[in-house]
Amino acid sequence: MQNVLKAALIVLTLLWGLPVAAEPWDLYRAADAYNANDYETALKLWRQLAEWGYADAQYSLGFMYKNGHAVTQDYVQAHKWYDIAVSNGSEIAAKERDKVANLMAPAQIAEAQRLAREWLKANQGK
Repeated sequence: MQNVLKAALIVLTLLWGLPVAAEPWDLYRAADAYNANDYETALKLWRQLAEWGYADAQYSLGFMYKNGHAVTQDYVQAHKWYDIAVSNGSEIAAKERDKVANLMAPAQIAEAQRLAREWLKANQGK
């Protein structure tokens, strides 16, 4: 019995330090916040979801950076997030990535692609 309690305590201790996983319904909460012009909340929720691999959230981060909502407008970051969303199956992100690429210099596109590759390498299998 004492060993079971020790094991449970260890598991709880380990779990306590883990980040809380994003929930799929947070996509709706983020969209609601965005539509209410609460860009800070939308950004926070979409960033967390993007880190967990949700392509819709990754696309939305690209949109936020493209338009400068709650962040400084940054086409390199927009392209990066669109590229990441494309790698996770978002077809609309491919179209938006191509649109933002038309506003960028070739060196900026190369930088965005490099950042996307690095992000994907660091976050695959999360």
